[in-house]
Amino acid sequence: MRYFSMLLALVCCVGIFGSALADDSGQTFGKGVALTDTVKVSDLMANPDAYVGKTIAIKGITVEVCAHRGCWINIASDTEGEIVRVKVNDGVIVFPPELVGDTVTAEGVWSANTLDLETTKKVCAHNAEEAGESFDPESVTECMTLYQLSGTGAVSER
Repeated sequence: MRYFSMLLALVCCVGIFGSALADDSGQTFGKGVALTDTVKVSDLMANPDAYVGKTIAIKGITVEVCAHRGCWINIASDTEGEIVRVKVNDGVIVFPPELVGDTVTAEGVWSANTLDLETTKKVCAHNAEEAGESFDPESVTECMTLYQLSGTGAVSER
């Protein structure tokens, strides 16, 4: 009887741990995602001003995570070379570095931040420096608008 009880306990433990290890459904961050429809990143980037102030959900592959605080992720578009930043409140939601490569659906309010000309030049200079390119500040004559999803939640898929 004692042997049977130990065997039964072992089978239960293997079943519990096995199902935990087999659960590869991903993670929920913040409030998760309530919207059922997503906006294609390419549609969003083609006409970003049309979505400003609206709550939307996007879906794509995570290509970068904030290395300092996990306070943002970059999601790749269905069009090569386009990405969308999903920025969350620092410490409220923390995205782990392991999220890179996972498919993520993120929800939040689409926002636009128009920079002044001096800040635009600094951003362009920084981008050129990172790319190893030369930069002429006088070539910048218009202010830059940065778009991002102010995230309230996300769900990863594995």
